[in-house]
Amino acid sequence: MKIQLLAVGKTTAAYVSDAIEEFNRRLKHYIPFEMEIIPELKNTKNLRVEQQKEKEADAILKSLLPGDYIVLLDEKGREFSSLKFAEYIEHKMQTVAKRTVFIIGGPYGFSPRIYQAAHDKISLSRMTFSHQMIRMIFIEQLYRAMTILNHEPYHHE
Repeated sequence: MKIQLLAVGKTTAAYVSDAIEEFNRRLKHYIPFEMEIIPELKNTKNLRVEQQKEKEADAILKSLLPGDYIVLLDEKGREFSSLKFAEYIEHKMQTVAKRTVFIIGGPYGFSPRIYQAAHDKISLSRMTFSHQMIRMIFIEQLYRAMTILNHEPYHHE
């Protein structure tokens, strides 16, 4: 199984980009992992929020492949401890044949079409973080899950 993180909009903060690159490099040791960035929409001043979400949905859906297991990173999703998230990832590694795709939407969330396409929703926290920070937090938690599954000392209980 391959894990993909699909995110709308680029990461502009250098410290966030550096952390993402570091955990991305570390993850390659454990599992095929890829991050795909969907460019931010241009000229959104004349678009209603729903129109923006629909245009982002078009781009997201173009990036998905048949057989993908789609997980939205969404504030309304299930919350996990790091240990339970590791179990979740392990289960997906055993049951998903191709790709598990985690998706971070744009600033207004997801269109109804993306919710309909999704198989699952996960919340990384009850707090709100910027979309850039969520990328870093997700990749770190994915790395943490891999070290937990491999009984390595990164995670402490």
